Amino acid sequence: MLTREIDQALLASYSDDIPNFLKKIYAARSVSESQLSLGLSNLLTPNFDQLDRALALLEQALLEQRRVLIIGDFDCDGATASVVAVKSLRMMGAKYVDFLVPNRFEHGYGLSPEIVQLAIKEKQPDLIITVDNGVSSFDGTKLAKESGINVIITDHHLPSDSLPEADAIINPNLKGCEFLSKNLAGVGVCFYLFSALRTHLQKIQYFTNNNIPSPDLRTVLDLVALGTVADVVKLDQNNRILIDQGIKRIREKQCSPGILALLEIANRPPETLQASDLGFAVGPRLNAAGRLSDISRGIKCLLTDDMNDARRYAKELEEFNQKRKEEQARIQDEAQAIVDMQELSEGKFALSLFDPSWHEGIVGIVAGKLKEDYHCPVAVFAKSGDFLKGSIRSIPDVHIKDLLDLVDRKNPGLILKFGGHAMAAGLSIKLEGFSSFKQEFNKAIKAHLNNEIPKVELLTDGQLEPRDISLDNAQILQQAGPWGQSFEEPIFFGDFEIVEQRIVGEKHLKCRLKAINSNQVFDAIAFFQAPLDSTQVSVAYKLSINIWRGSTSLQLMVEQINVA
Repeated sequence: MLTREIDQALLASYSDDIPNFLKKIYAARSVSESQLSLGLSNLLTPNFDQLDRALALLEQALLEQRRVLIIGDFDCDGATASVVAVKSLRMMGAKYVDFLVPNRFEHGYGLSPEIVQLAIKEKQPDLIITVDNGVSSFDGTKLAKESGINVIITDHHLPSDSLPEADAIINPNLKGCEFLSKNLAGVGVCFYLFSALRTHLQKIQYFTNNNIPSPDLRTVLDLVALGTVADVVKLDQNNRILIDQGIKRIREKQCSPGILALLEIANRPPETLQASDLGFAVGPRLNAAGRLSDISRGIKCLLTDDMNDARRYAKELEEFNQKRKEEQARIQDEAQAIVDMQELSEGKFALSLFDPSWHEGIVGIVAGKLKEDYHCPVAVFAKSGDFLKGSIRSIPDVHIKDLLDLVDRKNPGLILKFGGHAMAAGLSIKLEGFSSFKQEFNKAIKAHLNNEIPKVELLTDGQLEPRDISLDNAQILQQAGPWGQSFEEPIFFGDFEIVEQRIVGEKHLKCRLKAINSNQVFDAIAFFQAPLDSTQVSVAYKLSINIWRGSTSLQLMVEQINVA
């Protein structure tokens, strides 16, 4: 285990308003006091490249009541972005706004020619707005434009050197874009576009002239929070503001009935909601529909204002989630069996796995699980028609989008198409190309890492004195969130004696830990952990709050437990 380094100058700069317990934690994350303020007034201004073009098109679409079609992605970020776009446009007076989401099995990802053809056939749009996709959709954008449809692309994925010929592209990661945060999720980009549109329309007296109440876009922040958490983007100050403000609305039940229905079915009370609840309880239930069928059910769940409808959709999503869990367990077991049979003499720089029976909507989750277990980039493929579709999950040392770009340049024709982020990507290859890809992928990663497998060390915030392992400090940490990617929730470590241990839920270790050289005993839980023979253990843990039958108590959430 490694202990985070503390920026001493930063530590000394904090005011007395910040609890001493938090100062070291913030200083170890290089967060200044000004970056801790999570009020809406601290949000960055929307100075995106090509924003004026997009606003002019949207103003025209509203004034002329054009048919606007939102085309999203089939995950939680895409679903929430679709709902933010539809709700925002409706609040601004749009009468003809609808959404269409690609079915991953029929249309593929993004603004494909197939989804444009379907849009023309079923929706006859004058304007297409993509959300959480589009920056790599060259052919679909071209077809839409040739068909007389205007196209605004809103996306956050990394662009290639060339861009689709859309009327406007709003993406903080465009070269030359001056928007300071490059970490927005797709729903965040969408929120910014419509916030800017509202400001623009206010300036030209649009709402007054058309007798429309000026919309309060804070009412969609619950959706922005959900999509941002679910997409596991970096939580810089801007993203933490969006999440914090959205969570506050959900706690007060000033939010989409769909979110409340999903929390209800997951048995998570909104009053005590944390960002992790959105990531582990709500997001997966929405994603399950997109993985196994069609995310439009999830969009309808978030879009409805009727709680009974929301509950009905949430029930459907729960059924999809249960099927997803079963399919995931099967694929994980089969993938693990393949890994166990592989030659390990050179060590694992990368894993590439394929089975024709695997489900293309599930392979991304399995890749993520194996990446955590083996600490290397993992590509898992499924058969999709005449091709293989794969999902890759990577490690901090390997920017996977850049690496795929390198493999593609060195091996023309090997990868048919790809796109993604630093830590996750999707790609398609020919059926017969798996062995070649596996070889080239491993070779490229090995070269990138200079033939050295990265050492994976759990990063902690050091040891706590027994007196600091307290419910008060757990509550301080909870209030200091939202925690997440690049603003990780603190993990501490220490030596303990196991006083009592038992298995709960068939596979989780519930125990009581006595701090060494102290009489203090703490409740703890370690998920997917078998009982230990030794009573002397070293434990890495988080301070968490356990609410049971109305009483609140401290519980250590064990991240790692080893015999001392």
